[in-house]
Amino acid sequence: MEKLTTSGVTRAVLAKFGIRARKKYGQNFLTDGNIVRGIVEASGVGPEDCVLEIGPGIGTMTQYLSEAAGKVVCVEIDESLRPVLALTLEDCDNVEVIWQDILKTDLRDLADRYNGGRPLKVVANLPYYVTTPILIRLLEEKGCFESITVMVQKEVADRICAGAGSKEYGALSLAVQYFSDPQVVLKVPPSCFFPSPAVESAVLHLQAYAEPPVEADEEFMFALIRASFNQRRKTLANGLSHGFRCKGRTLTRGEVEEALSSMGLQPDIRGEKLSLEQFAALSRQLAGKQDM
Repeated sequence: MEKLTTSGVTRAVLAKFGIRARKKYGQNFLTDGNIVRGIVEASGVGPEDCVLEIGPGIGTMTQYLSEAAGKVVCVEIDESLRPVLALTLEDCDNVEVIWQDILKTDLRDLADRYNGGRPLKVVANLPYYVTTPILIRLLEEKGCFESITVMVQKEVADRICAGAGSKEYGALSLAVQYFSDPQVVLKVPPSCFFPSPAVESAVLHLQAYAEPPVEADEEFMFALIRASFNQRRKTLANGLSHGFRCKGRTLTRGEVEEALSSMGLQPDIRGEKLSLEQFAALSRQLAGKQDM
């Protein structure tokens, strides 16, 4: 089967099967061969690897992954694409398609079944409307994935890679940076897709950490982070004293200000000024586990 990395071939395949990009699933088909090759190269996939591709669509990137990887497991929600993938992947003997919603898929079972329990590498052009839930789901499956290389909306990539104090910085930045080291490896204009999306895109490579870069009670720390950013305009002390609850615990403004003072921080500091390391230190102070 001819490679799908031109708009003409993509349009012809879609027309053959009467397929249209479905807004319901956030479908925009990648048609630039240089970008597809760049994604596969950035993923570091080799013949010893088992790859999980989320949302293969009509198989554009799958064809290239099949040539690079030892095994490719695709999870696709849109069953109308069955006849399309049967054609476009007819020469890809190392590819298996699972027709499921990735958010309802047993990810660890995939690693067990297809890679002997060893970590998988994820490569995907993610639907933009469900990017965050998918990323968080993948990252929370600790030890299941070695790396995640994904196309996302550029705005989301900026938020994920943002540092403390920037306007893009928030709970998503901290969550992803707790589990992985995120890097933007490619920027992708709308002209590389059919149909063209209304936004710019970027490719992120997330190298999963074997161990988190900070020490903290994970549940407690993320409860602090969520409460801190739920009310960004409030000071950290005000936000936590009104919005924090974890394991039956609440916080007073005085407790938070005392902990901040012990860290050398001003009592009126806002959450977006704290780094991941500072949130971890604050959580240890407030959870009474300073000597972890």
